[in-house]
Amino acid sequence: MSRVGILKKPKNGDLTLKNERILPQWSLSVFWPLLICAALLSLRAHAAPGQQPTAPTQADNVTRATLPNGAHVVIIRSALAPVATVEANFIVGGNETPAGFPGMAHAQEHMAFRGCTGMTADQTAAIYALLGGENNADTQQNITQYFATVPAADVNVALEAQAACLKGVDDSQAEWDQERGAIEQEVQRDLSNPTYKFIDRMNGAMFAGTPYAHDPLGTKASFDATTGAMLKDFYTRWYSPSNMILVVVGDVDPAATLAKIKDLFGSVPDHPLPARPQIQLQPFQSQTFSIDSNLPYVLGFIAYRFPGTDSPDYAASQILADVLASQRADLYGMVPAGKALDAEFGMAENYRQASVGYGAVALPANTDATDAISEMRQILNKYATDGVPQDLVDAAKRSEIAQAEFQRNSIPGLAEVWSAALAAEGRNSPEEDIDAIRKVTLADVNRVAKQYLLNASTITTTLKPVNGGGPVAEKGFGGSETVTSSPTKPVQLPEWAAGPLQQLQAPSNFISVSDTTLSNGIRLIVRTDPTSPTVTVLGSVKNNADLQTPPGEDGVGGVLDGLYSYGTQTLDRLAFQKALDDIAANESAGFNFSLSVLKEYFSRGVQLLADNELHPALPENAFLVTRQQTAQFVAGRLRSPGYQTQRALDLGLVPTGDPTLRETTPETLTKLTLDQVKQYHDATVRPDLTTIVVIGDVTADEAKSVIEKWFGDWKAAGPKPETTLPAIPVNQASASTVPDPEAVQDQVTLAEQLNINRFDPDYYPLQLGNHVLGGGFYATRLYHDLRQVNGYVYNVDVSLNASKSRASYSVQYGSDPQNVSKARALIVRDLEQMRTEDVSDSELHQAKALLLRQIPLSSASEESVARGLLARADLGLPLDEPVNAAKKYMQLTADDIKQAFARQIRTDNLVQVVRGPAPQ
Repeated sequence: MSRVGILKKPKNGDLTLKNERILPQWSLSVFWPLLICAALLSLRAHAAPGQQPTAPTQADNVTRATLPNGAHVVIIRSALAPVATVEANFIVGGNETPAGFPGMAHAQEHMAFRGCTGMTADQTAAIYALLGGENNADTQQNITQYFATVPAADVNVALEAQAACLKGVDDSQAEWDQERGAIEQEVQRDLSNPTYKFIDRMNGAMFAGTPYAHDPLGTKASFDATTGAMLKDFYTRWYSPSNMILVVVGDVDPAATLAKIKDLFGSVPDHPLPARPQIQLQPFQSQTFSIDSNLPYVLGFIAYRFPGTDSPDYAASQILADVLASQRADLYGMVPAGKALDAEFGMAENYRQASVGYGAVALPANTDATDAISEMRQILNKYATDGVPQDLVDAAKRSEIAQAEFQRNSIPGLAEVWSAALAAEGRNSPEEDIDAIRKVTLADVNRVAKQYLLNASTITTTLKPVNGGGPVAEKGFGGSETVTSSPTKPVQLPEWAAGPLQQLQAPSNFISVSDTTLSNGIRLIVRTDPTSPTVTVLGSVKNNADLQTPPGEDGVGGVLDGLYSYGTQTLDRLAFQKALDDIAANESAGFNFSLSVLKEYFSRGVQLLADNELHPALPENAFLVTRQQTAQFVAGRLRSPGYQTQRALDLGLVPTGDPTLRETTPETLTKLTLDQVKQYHDATVRPDLTTIVVIGDVTADEAKSVIEKWFGDWKAAGPKPETTLPAIPVNQASASTVPDPEAVQDQVTLAEQLNINRFDPDYYPLQLGNHVLGGGFYATRLYHDLRQVNGYVYNVDVSLNASKSRASYSVQYGSDPQNVSKARALIVRDLEQMRTEDVSDSELHQAKALLLRQIPLSSASEESVARGLLARADLGLPLDEPVNAAKKYMQLTADDIKQAFARQIRTDNLVQVVRGPAPQ
C-alpha cells in the first residue's frame, strides 16, 4: 500500500515483453521510470500547535482554512468529473523515525488500515471497497499520505474514514503481528530490484549521518523488533491536527465540504510535536561501485548532490536537468551516435535540503560501461564549463509551464500536486514552483551547472546483468497446507457509512462524445473538456506483429518503432524536436501514437504528429544504428529472467506453432534491410485501421477540421490485413521456475487459457466474481486470506484478460520461497469455492459496488477517459460499454457467478511460473 520513496517499480523490473514491442521507446523513462515519476520529498517545517484559526479564503476555485486545532484544509473545486480525491498529509516520515527503526512511519501507515477509532480493520476495508477501491497511502522522507478517490456524492464518507484515523489508530499487537508479514514482503520485493539496491546505497553514501541516508521503506530486522506499543507511541507523538494538511479536490461544494470537515476534524484535540531532527549535510567522498542486476541491459549512473526544494537554486536546477535531458542535447546524442541504447539526465530524491541529479546511460548486456560513463561525465563537464544553450533553457521553461496546465486534467493528479507543494515542499501553492521557473535565467542555469557539476563529489555506479540460467521444469507444485474456509460473514458498517453505501445504482448515461468516421476510414472520437487550455490526442493503428510480420523478418516492427525519433522526410531529428519544443508539445509516433499540446498550438502539433506518423524520415545511417541497438538489446533480453518468465508462461498457455510464439533474435534482426522496414510501415500503418481520440478544450468540429487537414490525404492501399489472432484450445497444467540470482522473493504467476472471448456472456459473471476475490483489499477473499490473515504476500492480483478471440485468467503474487505453495493452496481453495459455492449476499453487494463506482472513477482524468474510449473502439465494443456492463452486473446473481466459474475455471490446469529462488 506504500509509495515509499522513489520505489514505485515495475512488477518485474523489465521492459514490456510483448513480441510486437521488442524495443522501448528509447527512453529511460521506460527503462527506469521510478527516478523521474516518484521523486522523494522531505521535511516540512510546520506551524506550531495552538495557532489562531484563520477564516476560509477562496480564490480561483481554491478554498483554504485553518481549524481551531491547527488542522490546515485546502479545497480545490474541479468540475472535470463527478469525482473527488481526499488526501490527508501528515508531516512525518522517514526523517522522524527512531534510531534503528527506519520503517516506523511506514509501518504506522500500514496500521491505519488495521483499525481506527470507531472503525475496525474489516470495516475500513469494506468501506473503501464499497467506495470503488481507489484508495492507498504512501510514506516518504518527510510526509505520510492517505488518499482516496471516490464518487463526489460519497466524499463525506471518505472524510469520515480519514477523520476516524486522526482521532486514533488501534495499533494493537495482534493486528501488527499479522501486518508484519505483509510489510516484510514489501521489503523483500524491493530487495529483489537492483535499482532499489543502487538507490539505497547511493543515499547511504551521499547523505551519511542524516535521516536521508536511510529509506523510509524499513528493514525486516527492524520490523521484527517493532511492537504495537512502539507504533502507538509513534502515532501519539506525530499524528495531531496541526501536523496535518487535508487536501480535497473534485466536483464538490466547497462551503458544504468545509463545514463537514469542521464538524468531523475540528473537535480532535491538538498537542505539541516533538523536536524534529536537524539535517546537517556533510561533504562526501566520491565512490565507484557496481551492482549485479537482473535487467536485460547495463545501466551506468553518475549521481550528484543537487539543491533541495528549500534552495533558491532549486528551480534553476530543474531547468538544468531538463536541458541536459533534451533530445537536442549532447548527452542524448550518444544514442543516435550508436554509443548507448539510451541516455538521459534527471532529478530524484527531492528533499528539502538536497536532491539528486543523475546522468544515466543504458548499454548492451556484457558491455564494459567505463568508456560510456567517462564520455557522459565529459559531456556534463563541458556544459558546466562552457554553458548551456539559451534555446534549450527557453524550451525547458516552456515545457515546465505547459505541464502545469496539464496537471489540471486529473483530479487525483491535482490532489497529489497540491499535497506535494504544501506538505512536502512547504509552499503556499504549486503556483510558487511555476513562478520560480518563470524567473530562471540562462545565467542562473549556468551558475548552478558550475557549482553542482564541476569538480563535485559523485556516486558512479554500474548495474551489470547476471545470467541466472534458463527455466527449470518442475514435477509438481510443492506441498499444500490444511486450510479453513474463507470467512463470508457480513461486516456491520458504522452508521455514517451504512446508509450512503447501501444503495446500488447503475449510471444512466455516459460521457458525451462525438464519434465519426472520416472519408479515408479513420475513426475520430472527440470529447470536449474545457478544464484547461490543453488538448490531448491518442491514436491507435490496429496491429499484430505476430500475424503481420513477413516470414524471416521478426523484429522489423521494433526497428521501425526505434526510427520514429529520427524525424520526418521534411524535418531531421534535431529540427523535428525543435519544432515540438517551440510549442511545448510532447509527441510520439508508431502503432500507438500521442500528442499533448496547448490549445493554441493544436493544429501545429497535429501537423507534426501526422508528418512523423505518415512520413517518417527512416534515414539509412539511423537504420543501421537502430538495427544494431535493437539486436544488442534483444540479445540481453533473451537471457533476462523477465523475458524467460514471460516466455515460459507463453509456452505453457498456447499450443505449439501459435503465432504468439514467434521470437525475435539478433540473427533475424541483423538480416533486415531498410527496404523491408519501409515496406512494413507502408503495409501496416493504414487509416482504415486507425482510431484517433481527441480530448480537451476543443470542439468536435474544430478537432475534425484539424485532423482532416493533416491526416485527410492518408490513403489505404490493398486489402485490410488480419490483426485478430485465431482462437485456441485450453491449456494443460505445467510448472517451471526461472532462476533470478538477484531476487530474494519469488514472483509467482498462476494462469490458464479460457474457452471464451471478450464477447462471451460468461465474461461479466467472471469479472464480478473477480471482484469478490480481489480489488477491494482486505474486504476481498484473496487479500484477506493471503495477506491479512497469513502475511504471505504484499500484493496479490487476479485478472481476466479478454480479446476478440481469446481470454486468459491469472493470479499473481510475491512471497518468500517457503510460502509459495502455501499461498497457492489458499488461491486454489478460494477458486474452488467460487466454482462450487454461492458467494454471500454481502460479497455480491460489495463486488457490484466496486464495479459500479469504478465507472465514474474512470473519468477522474482526461487521460483515463481517452484511453478507455480508445480501448473500447479497438476491441469493437460500444463506447458506452461501461453503462451497458453496469446494467448486466446489476442483474447478476450469486448462482450466475458460480455457474460461470464452474464452466470456465479449471484449477487442475493452471500453468505455474515462478521467478526467483526455487520454491521450498
